[in-house]
Amino acid sequence: MREIHSIALVTNPLSGHGKGVQVGIDAADRFAARGVNVTEIRGSSAADTERQVRDTLANPETRPDAVVAAGGDGLTCVVLQALVGTGVPLGLVPGGTGNDLAREVAIPDDTTAAVDVVLGGRTRTIDLGTVQAEGATVPMWFATVTGTGFDARVTLRANELRWPKGPMRYTVAALLELVGKLAVPYRVELHGSPDHPDGTIVELDAIMVAVGNTRTYGGGMLICPDAVIDDGLLDLTVVGAMSRLDLLRLLPALSSGKRIDHPAATQYRAASFTLTAPNAPATADGDPAGLLPATFHAHPGALEILVP
Repeated sequence: MREIHSIALVTNPLSGHGKGVQVGIDAADRFAARGVNVTEIRGSSAADTERQVRDTLANPETRPDAVVAAGGDGLTCVVLQALVGTGVPLGLVPGGTGNDLAREVAIPDDTTAAVDVVLGGRTRTIDLGTVQAEGATVPMWFATVTGTGFDARVTLRANELRWPKGPMRYTVAALLELVGKLAVPYRVELHGSPDHPDGTIVELDAIMVAVGNTRTYGGGMLICPDAVIDDGLLDLTVVGAMSRLDLLRLLPALSSGKRIDHPAATQYRAASFTLTAPNAPATADGDPAGLLPATFHAHPGALEILVP
């Protein structure tokens, strides 16, 4: 349990295509009405937001009892880069398109109820993952899922769409990406797996490979159905080569939160993975994370998060 008397409230006017603005205003008003000292952070870019969070946490005069992300998974990902290792817990007020981390830890979608959760002070320790793509100088923290290949391209395209609103954007983006090349040769290397010998290598043609700390991404798509957020492992789902028609049939089930049921889909668990595929992009919590090859690591107990 934590006593929450002061918070840094991080907002993003682009979260949820404008929803984040109102959520941030409402959250600030509700925290202030409860007597909480609120430091508002609204950067001009992801890098500026991360810098402001770091500066706020480093200054003893502004260091808050909690950092609250009022937005979506992308904003939370930005906050994590500055928050991990500080000992300050994360609070969530959902205001994005997907809100998959909030859903995973049962944060209510209602702003007032989410503020109540933060002020309740109850924390849970969860794992995080890191991804380090080739050429990146530092690893990138993620809380939910890192997608590679087709699903990363879908996420990047969905981020550019202005219609439709909500999770349906991912379905539309997926349909648009179907016209491109699907399967590419992947090389997957596993370390610290409870199910496979250390250093196991899997080589196959795949449409996409997702690495999950949580079960869902994209607003409830059940891509890593058996992932557990505090088991010290990352789950990996490989969607192997299939026809466009099969993929087209698969997408509605995935979008509706159903488990993938196809012989081309395979799951693995490990403490770390290395993925290699030509020209395959990666996205972490919906944000760009570079191109493969990349190495992924699980970090047990890396974050305290405020929960109901």
